[in-house]
Amino acid sequence: MRIYMDEFDKIFLSYEKILLKLKTLNIKTKNGKEITHKDLRKAISVMIHKHPSCRWKTEKVRSKYHFILHEGYLWLIYVYFQSEKSQIDADINFFELRIKEYEKLLNIDSKSFWNRDMPLLDLENYFCRKQDTINRAITKMCKENLENTFKYYDNDKIMISREGIEWLCKNYFKRKYLQLLEDYKMELTEKFIKAGYIYDVFL
Repeated sequence: MRIYMDEFDKIFLSYEKILLKLKTLNIKTKNGKEITHKDLRKAISVMIHKHPSCRWKTEKVRSKYHFILHEGYLWLIYVYFQSEKSQIDADINFFELRIKEYEKLLNIDSKSFWNRDMPLLDLENYFCRKQDTINRAITKMCKENLENTFKYYDNDKIMISREGIEWLCKNYFKRKYLQLLEDYKMELTEKFIKAGYIYDVFL
């Protein structure tokens, strides 16, 4: 039974087991207090709101108890309850590392998210931000990267290079970058499941 439960915990964890693990790891709230059940519920609520497509929370069949996928538990540790980085930067780093793990396991080459230059006017839809906000970001990008031609003209049309799009995602519009990472992570997750690995299988 012990062996079974150890394997079971590698797939998903109850709230109680998560609290016990957090206590064992001496992980505290930002105020330095021990994490309570209420703190954990709030953290999980934020997690689900930010990353609903990851399917990190579910209910055990024929039970009222909620369980968190092990990957979601890792997110709680390395993103929500950490204090060394901003949450958006921690979130990005978490998904970058998860993607590397999936690519290594599935023997897949790393993916580039930016494969083409884009007209400036198309960036409003790409980033879902107002043009004035995008223009300010591009001005900042050009000032900080004088040696790079991230912005150029093509038949009187202002273009932003793929390297410029990458810079904007990683330095200014980080939520767009995070969404790209999450979408790709879930693509890999589906391949992971098809390869016969266990993800969100809750018994």
